[in-house]
Order: sequence, then structure tokens, then C-alpha cells
Amino acid sequence: MTTLLHISASPRGRRSESLAIATTFLDELRATHPEVGVEHWDLWDGTLPEFGPNAAAAKMSVFAGADPEGDEAAAWRAAHETFKRFDSADFYLFTVPMWNASVPYVLKQLIDVISQPGMLFSFDPATGYTGLLENKRAAVIYTGAVYGPDRGPGYGSDFQQPYFEDWLHWAGVEDVRSITFRPNLATSDPEPGRRAAHALAADVARGFLSPAGPALLAG
Repeated sequence: MTTLLHISASPRGRRSESLAIATTFLDELRATHPEVGVEHWDLWDGTLPEFGPNAAAAKMSVFAGADPEGDEAAAWRAAHETFKRFDSADFYLFTVPMWNASVPYVLKQLIDVISQPGMLFSFDPATGYTGLLENKRAAVIYTGAVYGPDRGPGYGSDFQQPYFEDWLHWAGVEDVRSITFRPNLATSDPEPGRRAAHALAADVARGFLSPAGPALLAG
């Protein structure tokens, strides 16, 4: 079965704007593409392993062509199991709220755990990195309450979407469909932007199985 993995980086549950938009996306996907199985991964559920000294040492051993041993080998196995869970999906849906101009730390933790040589990427000293994720597609929901591209520097900067989509492309995921909802809650009514984001999420879901298509933005 073709599978879509919904990876949530929001801890806000029913109060989350990104999860609400994701629900619209998934409802439309199930209605129009019932052949796609949907799995959920809440990054706050405690299943992510840490990537600390043992894992870092294991990564350097692998880069050097050696096999990790002992505690390093155990840390490397944990990273590999996490990667296998991620790689098992054909498609991805990410819910990514903006935290301090960037992504939540738990999403960065996932990135650091699974971005490993021989798993997510290969490296050649002469040519550099090659992403190993092939024939994958991602939809990403970005939300934020203050920053907006039409606002001044006092409203912050965007290290959220450029960073995350650069990582996806680096890993080999070229087809990325983006949905943004970034109202200025201090000065404007968020409802028109919210309606537009939900409408776009449904539209992206309807066409998500088609391989071609530009990046889609709302905000």
C-alpha cells in the first residue's frame, strides 16, 4: 500500500493551527485518494532517541569506514531504526510551527538523528553530498503568529521554511508542496488567512498524487 507519514512537530494538540490545517489536508486526501494509507508520528511522544556523544562518535566511525562498537553501536542502531520508520513512507506531511524564527527543537532532533551517511545521504570528497531519498514527495504546513514576509524586521526573520526545505532537497526530496499560515495576531483578523490556508490544504491534498506541480504558498 502507498503510505503517507504525517510528522507533527506541534505540541499544542487541539489548539494547534498547523494540526488543524493538517486535519483538513488528511480529510481531503482520504476522501479523494482512499488507496493511500495514513500513519501519524507525533514527535513529542518520547520515541525519538537522543543524538549525543555515543551517536556522534558512531557517525564519525562510519565516516572513517569503521563499524561502531559497544555503546556507540547501540546508539547507531537506534538512529537506524528511526530512519527506517521515516524512510518506510512514500509521501510525507509535516506540520511545522515557527519557534524563535526557526523550527521546533524536536523536529531538529529528528533531522539530526536520521541525517546519517548511508541512510539519508552519501558523500564523495570530489563531488560532495547526494541525497538518498528517492521518489518521495512532501507537503509542509508552516504556521507562525508574528513573522510575515510583508512585515518589517521588528517582526522577525524566516529561518523556518528556507531551512526545512533546504534539508528536504538536500536529502533528495525535490517535490515539496508548501502551505503557510502566518497571521499577525497583534494587528489583524486571522480568519481570512486561516480560510485560505485550509482551502489550499484541501487543494494540495486533491492533487498530491500527481508528480508534477510548483511549490504552493499561502499566507
